[in-house]
Amino acid sequence: MNNVLLTTDSNDLQARVMEASDGRCIALSALDLPTEPADLLARLGHPSLPDVIVLDATHEPERALALAARIDQDLPGTAVLLIGEPAALAVPAMRVGARDVLPADASAPLLQETLSRVGSLLERRRAHAHPAVLVPDVQGAPGRVITVLSPKGGAGKTTVATNLAIGLAQYAPGAVVLVDLDVQFGDVATALSLQPEFTLEDVVHGAALRDPIAMKTHLTLHDSGLSVVCAPENPVVADSVTPEQVSELLTALARQFRYVVVDTAAGLEPRTLAALDHTTDPLLLTTFDVTGARGLRKEISTLRELGMLTNARQVVLNFADPKSGLGVADVEETIQSRVDITIPHSKAVTTSLNTGTPLLLHRPKDVVSKQLRQLLGVYTNVSEAARENRRSKR
Repeated sequence: MNNVLLTTDSNDLQARVMEASDGRCIALSALDLPTEPADLLARLGHPSLPDVIVLDATHEPERALALAARIDQDLPGTAVLLIGEPAALAVPAMRVGARDVLPADASAPLLQETLSRVGSLLERRRAHAHPAVLVPDVQGAPGRVITVLSPKGGAGKTTVATNLAIGLAQYAPGAVVLVDLDVQFGDVATALSLQPEFTLEDVVHGAALRDPIAMKTHLTLHDSGLSVVCAPENPVVADSVTPEQVSELLTALARQFRYVVVDTAAGLEPRTLAALDHTTDPLLLTTFDVTGARGLRKEISTLRELGMLTNARQVVLNFADPKSGLGVADVEETIQSRVDITIPHSKAVTTSLNTGTPLLLHRPKDVVSKQLRQLLGVYTNVSEAARENRRSKR
């Protein structure tokens, strides 16, 4: 359980947070809330930093938001939760880096679940700051969660996610799972020619989240050895999959698999943000055009504000075309970040999607496959030259 610092003048809220944190909570008055974290910690009078700071923003939301912004900047190892009106504070809280907004009457179980989720995120972030801790062969080490993102549809997220997952499954047989988090219109199952017995909806609403054996029986197995959580077949049921369930799912999968690859819907909807809470390796995808680059710039800016853009992020430029009038340097200037890998146009991609055979298996020598293997090397530390040498000896 994490150490919690609470600022509030509500005895009732203090009692609920105290219960939720198993007594590991120090409460301070929310009156005259300081604007600097150092001043708040001086009031605390404790030798160690709190893991989570809970700010009661019910009376002075602007002061709480200002303090949350400074905590996010000055204390990156500490998470902030706000207590207040979620509808009014959700967007401002996101902008200042707060992890969540809970209503003033939040129950002790809800507070406990939120503190636990935030604590798990802190542990993963701290582990990621020391790569040696994340060596997948070490028993009990968490799996890497690679989330494929794009601000708009049609950027090729599913192509990249499925081929990346297939490549990782070849590198680490039986240790890779792919999650289709595009809950309304996900087509991972189509791209892999799968007929799932169970889908995401079944997984998050059944016993699978709490039982590793049940989880394995609810996954769809591809011929390559890749395990898959397919999107619901009916878009109507999409709303039944909550961000909290997504968090539980990824936590469970990261305990069982060496690599968890997540394909997402376009933009930053709540389930995607929940996935990013557990992501060690964000993979940002954009198309080779002005609108795609501008959209990615906004997404990168938002992720930076949320503290979700880790140093492990990769930026992939899809559908690269030298005749388009844009260059890689133009895109980099627009998104204010480097482009790590460019993937060109190829008719083989369309054929691959239509036949349900991943490009790495269907056309391994295609130029797109070559770039995808270069991306694969980022996560396996195996270079393309080493792979070619390995294949030539077979």
